[in-house]
Amino acid sequence: MSIEITKVTARIGARVSGVDITRPLAPQEVTAIREALGVHKALVFDAGDLDDAGQQAFARHFGELTTAHPTVGAVDGAPNVLPVDSERGRANHWHTDVTFVLNPPQASTLRSLTVPPYGGETLIANAAAAYRDLPEPLRRLADTLWAEHTNDYDYAVPDEEIDEERAAQRARFTSIKYRTAHPVVRVHPLTGERGLFIGGFAQRIVGLSAGESRKVLDLLQGYVTRPENVLRHRWSERQLVLFDNRITQHYAIDNYDGLPRRLHRVTVAGDVPVGIEGKESYSIEGDASHYTPVAA
Repeated sequence: MSIEITKVTARIGARVSGVDITRPLAPQEVTAIREALGVHKALVFDAGDLDDAGQQAFARHFGELTTAHPTVGAVDGAPNVLPVDSERGRANHWHTDVTFVLNPPQASTLRSLTVPPYGGETLIANAAAAYRDLPEPLRRLADTLWAEHTNDYDYAVPDEEIDEERAAQRARFTSIKYRTAHPVVRVHPLTGERGLFIGGFAQRIVGLSAGESRKVLDLLQGYVTRPENVLRHRWSERQLVLFDNRITQHYAIDNYDGLPRRLHRVTVAGDVPVGIEGKESYSIEGDASHYTPVAA
């Protein structure tokens, strides 16, 4: 086995070479990639001629797949593949994928199909490093907090920017309303690391008012998005990025003048998050069993 792992930044990201992800992986290759993901949180691969079927096969090495999304449609004929298309909307806000359900994906894969000649980078942040950066008093506070995550909230988009198409997209996204309470500090089930489990879908701290919640969440979020904790990935065509959705956040930068940008996403089913006291997340509203099984 000749897998090589090359760090991209000190705190997050590595390039993986010496493995052909277009073919079935050997068990030792899967183990090496999983271990590298635990260390680096986000891994970049050359995808070669990988297609939708190959991307799904690669992701299945790490667990059972989710469908494309709880409310948004999949690629035709590929129910596990979500088109991340600039024409269908832009995820230019910090988030962890689908945290509004009880067991969000454990890992996400993004594969580039069409990339703009400039811009369109994906930022990925290390939430474990963010937790370690917290001053001790803030860390003790965060350890005690729970946050309510939802897909139905005020995105604060000016009325003049809401056209008929965007209104329809938002209606689809919230066609099933979800609310789930997660620990603000999540313990990673494999590495034991603690990470800030917040992001854009975290809208309220349990027990606090909306205004108080926003101040606390903004304070903690500022540690997640410190430049030292962020990988800025500039896409090339035929690349695949695998990132640990349990302990990262990401943001797709809208800086490409509306040029075509298309990726395909396949996600691996996750476990129910657990806080530092061993308590599991709990659902408040919405059933996502059609979207994802629960990983052991």
